[in-house]
Order: sequence, then C-alpha cells, then structure tokens
Amino acid sequence: MPLGLGRRKKASPLVENEEAEPIRAGLNVSGVDRLDGGVSVGEGATQEGLPPPPTNMRPRLIFHTQLAHGSPTGRIEGFSNVRELYAKIGEAFGIPPTEVMFCTLNTHKVDMDKLLGGQIGLEDFIFAHTKGQRKEVEVFKGEDALGLTITDNGAGYAFIKRIREGSIIHQIQVINVGDMIESINGQILIGCRHYEVAKMLKELPKEKTFVLKLVEPLKAFDMISQRSGSRSGSVQLGTGRGTLRLRSKGPATVEELPSAFEEKAIEKVDDLLESYMGIRDSELAATMVELGKDKKNPDEFAEALDETLGDFAFPDEFVFDVWGAIGDAKVGRV
Repeated sequence: MPLGLGRRKKASPLVENEEAEPIRAGLNVSGVDRLDGGVSVGEGATQEGLPPPPTNMRPRLIFHTQLAHGSPTGRIEGFSNVRELYAKIGEAFGIPPTEVMFCTLNTHKVDMDKLLGGQIGLEDFIFAHTKGQRKEVEVFKGEDALGLTITDNGAGYAFIKRIREGSIIHQIQVINVGDMIESINGQILIGCRHYEVAKMLKELPKEKTFVLKLVEPLKAFDMISQRSGSRSGSVQLGTGRGTLRLRSKGPATVEELPSAFEEKAIEKVDDLLESYMGIRDSELAATMVELGKDKKNPDEFAEALDETLGDFAFPDEFVFDVWGAIGDAKVGRV
C-alpha cells in the first residue's frame, strides 16, 4: 500500500461603547450573494448598470472581536490565515501579535468546544485569549499516559486542549485546559506543532520527574476559578450560515457550512487523531475528510494523504481507521 511512511519531506479603530453582540453586518461583500438569499453590498459596490468589480478583488469580510479578559470591541478584516488574524487583532488592540495564544468563537471563556480552528462563521464573534501568568510545574510521570490532549494555534503555540479525568495531570490543580506549553525540561517549544509536543511528552521516561513551563491565558474575573472550558455557560452569539476558511497556503475562501456527513466524519477523524496521536485538530481532520470523501479505495486515499500531509507519516492502521470512519459517516453509521 503506497503510504510512503517515514518521509519528511490599518485595522479599524475600537468601538468604545459597543457591547459584545452578534455581528449585524459581519458579511460585507461587494456583490456577493449571501447564503440566506439576500445580498450584502459593501463599500465600493457598483451601482446598477455599471460593470462588476475585477474578479481578483477579495470580498470584504468584517469581523467583530474582543480580548477575552475584557476590552472594547474592535473590527478586523483582510486576513487569510491565523497568523494574519493575530496580526490584525494586535493592530486593533495595540498589542504584539505574539501575545495572542488562541481564539474562541462566541464565548470569552476557555471553551475548547468553541476553539477557532480553520473556519470562522461569517457572523461569529472572535474572542482573543492573550498571555497571562507563567508557571513552572514539576510532574512525576508514574504512568505511561499523562492524560493530556494537545492542540496548537497554527502560529507556533501548542497548548492543552483536554485533561482526562483521574489522570496524572488531572491531579495537579495548577495545570489547566488552555495552558500553553512553553518548554519541557528546558527545551523551548515555541514554533513546534501539536503532534511534536505530544510525541515529546509520550517519550518522557516513566518513573522520572520532568519540568513543564506553562503560560495560562489571561482571564476575566468570572473565570478565575475555572479549571477547564465546558459547554455550559457559553453564550451563543453567532448564527452565521457561511464560513470563512483560513488556509496556511493560499487565500481564505468563503464556503458553506459543512454538511451533516462532513461534520460527523470530521468528529470521527478528530477522535482518531486524539486516540492515535494525543492531539485534537479539527482543521487537520477536515482536510483528511476532504481528501478522502471522493476517493474510491484506501490506496487512493493513502496516496492523497502522502501528497498533502506527508510530514505526519501516518501509520497504516491509522489510515485504514480514518478511511473506515469516513465511510461510516457516509452511510450514517454511529
């Protein structure tokens, strides 16, 4: 089976007196039909009878944002990937982009179910979580598994997405969901991907103590005692029916929301990523589903993974399980 394993191949000003609320005009696109059947006409739109704007002009999408610990509301636009998004947030609030750890959608809480991945609903409200207190923790690895699930922000920071109840890490109260892993035993991890950090944690010797340097997100007053993000208490602000998909390569694109099949398949593949690799990455899962949904057999799927995601060097067993998960989602199996 041709898996090829092992190869490595100016932001808008702040709105001083505006409360956090749904973006009433979040989609500001010149001459672009909205998904609800209406048309949103932005600045520079052509009048009736005039020729349309050049096809290479980007749609103008404006999003509202706040700092999660509290701030006025800002407006941002003109970004195609996560790094550009953080730069725009930095401009809006006068902070270095490197201060942004991650973003959540429609809630200021550290809720990993609302984590911004590769897609933003056209009416989603963006909350930026910035660096807070640094802490150094000694951990004794008494078991093979630490109970951590790692993700990253797409801009060089890996952080804790889930802590398994009853695990080694769960017993250490100062370690929380949302904490960025800055270093392990003095080895700086800034710039590492989530799977690299997960692999490093897995390879730490058992029955030994190691040192984690962490950075927790700056919290609002109502989150001070929060151990981890949860579904309860989240405020649903956005109801957008379209999404802006951010890409590491190439421009962002406006797309329809994933179908029921795609949502189910992405969830299944994300679960497999956690099971096999100790990471959660909905955008990676979505890419894998996109690569596999039209393939006729596992060989074609494996070749597509090699071409697009070769750096991961996925094992054969994982690839077969992902292929099976996509197939199950197609036929509606749970």
